[in-house]
Parts: sequence; C-alpha cells; structure tokens
Amino acid sequence: MLSFAVAPRRRLLALSALASLTLWTGTAWSQAPGWPTKPVRIVVPFAPGGTTDILARAVAPELSKAFGQQFIVDNRGGAGGNIGAEVVAKSPADGYTLLMGTVGTHGINRALYSKLPYDPIKDFVPITLVAAVPNVMEMNAEKAKALGIANVQDFIRYAKANPGKLNMASSGNGTSIHLAGELFKSMTGTYMLHMPYRGSGPALLDMVGGNMDVMFDNLPSSMAQIKAGKLVALAVTSAQRSAALPDVPTVEEAGGPALKGFEASSWFGLLAPAGTPADIVNRIQQETAKALATPAVKERLLAQGAIPGGKSPQDFERHIDAEHRKWAQVVKASGAKVD
Repeated sequence: MLSFAVAPRRRLLALSALASLTLWTGTAWSQAPGWPTKPVRIVVPFAPGGTTDILARAVAPELSKAFGQQFIVDNRGGAGGNIGAEVVAKSPADGYTLLMGTVGTHGINRALYSKLPYDPIKDFVPITLVAAVPNVMEMNAEKAKALGIANVQDFIRYAKANPGKLNMASSGNGTSIHLAGELFKSMTGTYMLHMPYRGSGPALLDMVGGNMDVMFDNLPSSMAQIKAGKLVALAVTSAQRSAALPDVPTVEEAGGPALKGFEASSWFGLLAPAGTPADIVNRIQQETAKALATPAVKERLLAQGAIPGGKSPQDFERHIDAEHRKWAQVVKASGAKVD
C-alpha cells in the first residue's frame, strides 16, 4: 500500500517541478531581447536619387533610433521595381527585410506585365503608407526654351507636329512615371519615344544634361532641379495643385478638354514578406507613423511635395486593393503592355 501511495506523490512532485521550470523558462524568454536583434534592410527597388530612395532614407534613421538597430537602405533597381520586389517576396518572413513599395510594384505592374516574378497581394503584408506625391510634367529648361515650349498646350502642338522627335524618360517600365506619360500620350494623341531607366536618379541626370526631353517624374526627386532652373515644370499630374509648387497648374487645367479628368499621382509604402508576425508589422507601422508626424520629417516631405502617410496596415491594404483596380483600367485604356 505504501509503495502505491509514494509513487503517485513522487510523480506529482516531479510534474510540479517541471511545470515550475517551464513557467520560469517561458518568463525568462519573454523578457529576453526580442526583434530586432540585428540590422533591418529596407529594399528600395530603384536606383539612388529617386523619390522611393528619398522617402526610405527619410524614415530609416527614425526607425533606427526607435528600435535601437540600424535600418539600412538597399537599392535593388531594375525592371520597373520588379527585381527589388522579388528579392523581398522571397526573403524570410522574420521582419529583417522590408520593401519600400510603390504604386508601380503594387498597383500597376500586375496589369502591365504579362508575367511577374512575385504576387503583389499574396507575397506581401502591407505595413503602412509612407507618402503620396504628385508627378510633375517637366522638360529640360534650355530645350523647352529652344523649342518655344512654355506650357502644356505648346508641348502638345509641338509633339503633334513632330511625332517621335521627343524622348520621354522614366524610372522604368510600369512605374507611375511611365504610366503618367502613356496616359498623356493616349489622351492627347501624341507620340514620344519612351526611354526607361533603372530609377529617377539616372533619368534626371540625362534630363538635366539635355539628353532627354520630357519626364513625368515624382515631384520630390525633381524639386531641387526645378528650383535651380535646370528643369521647367509644365504641370503637376494630381487632381489639385501641389502646395509645394502652387503656381504650377495641373495637367487637366493646362491641357484643355483633351485632358479633362487626367490624374496620375504616386504613392510609396512599407511592406514585408507574407507571414511576417503581426506584432512586428504593427510595431513598424506605429513607429513609422510617429516618425512621419515629427516636425522635422513632416516639414521635409511637405517641402518636397510629398504628403506624409502613416495609415494602419488594414487601411494600407484597402488602398492597395483600390489602386490595383484603378490602374488596371488605366493600363487597358493606354494600351501599354510589357512582356
């Protein structure tokens, strides 16, 4: 009888000790340093110098301070943003690789490209919208003067009289810069030779150098050259004028009846590989929103023509879904397609 009584008691004590050890281990683990324990990479799917790069470098230092780890910008340009997007889509879902996505990578490319190396919906989880910006229809200032082009109407007249003589630079096939130009061409019946680059930075160098004629660039990356007089802004592509360039009309205002309803703005936001833990996603969103609300960052972006974001992951997801549907219609109407 004694042996039967002692054995259950011993088993009970052993189980109690094991439970205590498990509880202690779990508590210790929860108090150990968590994510991030090493640098975090923000992949920019375009070359340095463009708006995507500018915005990533505006928030990266703030996130580094907030999390106590370096957030490093990694430029992976090419194929209209598809190369960089694919890198992130195929990275581990551990919070250490993020994408500064764009209206191109997550709004346009699915409709424009016959085949993508990633699925913009299934392969990513949205974190937050970082900024929305208008594009600006611009020309090399010296070329515009030499050709007698002072406004959008002058541009249309020249382009119609000289089909194919104007080169249109862009940051790559499928970007909002490319599609804004294609939409302009389809609505005005003009033809310009499209010259895609690996980002706005390289394209702007050729614009300033006089090797390219026109570009529908994201405003932040062109602002310095416009203010310096190297580029002339003919119009902004948003529905309303930009507070950063209040004297520059919209394309719809300047273009007359043919361009009624023209609107082709851009946006940029952080995304992570699908499966990234929700708590990491939420923490990044919260700290990014705080960074965008600080006076220094907010004023910097507004001065460049960007409107700071900070949307919740759910709001950003709905935004992306709406952009998919909108740009699918624009691509279809423009006739643009990339194999």
